[in-house]
Amino acid sequence: MRKAYDIGFSTSEQELVLDELPISGTMPDWVEGTLLRNGPGTFKAGDQNYRHWFDGLAMLHKFTFRGGKVAYANKFLECKAYSEAKELGKISYSEFATDPCYSLFDRVKEVFNPRFTDSSKVNIGKLHGKFVALGEPSLQVEFDPETLKSVGVFAYDTKVKQHVTTVHPHFDKDAIINLTTRFGRVSNYRFMQLEKDQPPQLIAKQRVKEPAYIHSFGMSPNYLILVEYPFVVNPLSILFHAKPFIENYKWKPDRGTRIFIFNRHTGELVKQTETDSFFAFHHINAFEQQGELIFDMVTYPDPGIIDAFYLDKIRSEEKKLPGGEIRRYRFDPAREGKAVCEILCEEGVELPCFHYDSLNMDGSYRYVYSIGVNRSEKNSFYDQIVKSDLQTDKSTIWREKNCFPGEPVFLPNPNGKTEDDGVNLSIVLDEANGNSFLLVLNSSDFSEIARATIPQPVLFGYHGNFYKTI
Repeated sequence: MRKAYDIGFSTSEQELVLDELPISGTMPDWVEGTLLRNGPGTFKAGDQNYRHWFDGLAMLHKFTFRGGKVAYANKFLECKAYSEAKELGKISYSEFATDPCYSLFDRVKEVFNPRFTDSSKVNIGKLHGKFVALGEPSLQVEFDPETLKSVGVFAYDTKVKQHVTTVHPHFDKDAIINLTTRFGRVSNYRFMQLEKDQPPQLIAKQRVKEPAYIHSFGMSPNYLILVEYPFVVNPLSILFHAKPFIENYKWKPDRGTRIFIFNRHTGELVKQTETDSFFAFHHINAFEQQGELIFDMVTYPDPGIIDAFYLDKIRSEEKKLPGGEIRRYRFDPAREGKAVCEILCEEGVELPCFHYDSLNMDGSYRYVYSIGVNRSEKNSFYDQIVKSDLQTDKSTIWREKNCFPGEPVFLPNPNGKTEDDGVNLSIVLDEANGNSFLLVLNSSDFSEIARATIPQPVLFGYHGNFYKTI
């Protein structure tokens, strides 16, 4: 087993507050603000181990950039799942692919009072001034960005019992929109909109017999895009807790992939179409051109990527990690016909990001930054950063021997003249030295500008965002 996997899927050593990290290179003077990251801080509770990359207990990471220097702090997210695991020395809440060790009596209790995790470990959102740790279970955890201490909980949907939500809300001016799923005899997808100082508002919904696992959705200026992969669940399995959450879902490729298009302004379902079966975690961008609706995604032929993230699979290194390809789907919402698909990048990528603040819902965007899989190596986890040029189908790659990077957050140069004038910030696990560093790349050519060394490893995480002010 690679040392990197032993480190990256273990336990964070300490909660730190450091005024300054050692830096090699020179930090650009315009990089001022705070990078907040989210992800697992431990894959153990007492002597018990979590089973999957999407399990574990949430830890927040904070990098503060001031005057060419970088401060750092990290802290476990204060929530019930973490406090009980620490107090009892065992897994107490059901996670994505790990359940507590239940007795028969405990399983009966779970039917009437299910204990789904509140360890919101996947993303960070700033929701009308509130900083929130985002997870797929119903309650999100608000925290203080200065101290990283929890200050409350947040729910997108307050009128019905929301069971899961995506961790990728969309932002458009003063509106924040997200998709929730309510499980029941008849389940519902519900698009919720948040406006400042207003209660959450239902803007569109779709009844469904067997809900799909949906991690994100698409949004263009006039449409909401719900792509329903044929990876679906009998909702009673979730409600009666037959297995860990994701293991209740079944792959039914004969169903095809259904695409629901809603009018953002009226909530009307304007089109339902179908395409070949595929699976995805992440939408990238969506826009409209000459009457066509176009959206880009990172896709897989099936949900085998979820199975590949079980920790025993990663550590065994028996199989290479599947890499997603960037696909573009297009169709006319006003006409009959299926979506037409083309492949924009076959490099093998995941955790995509782009210049969201300026180019979200804009078809002129060109560059996507992701982590990727070097197909010439045996590694069963992500080991490179990829810049994909959607116009030329060419890729620029950063990789370094024995290094495993995380999501490359793009930060534009405020005086930049081009789309890729800026930097990418990635937390990289350094296998040789047994710790991590914050890598700063020039986004135009992927040359290294600087790195700030963290005195301990940061476990393999997921998403984060950069904020100029907190």
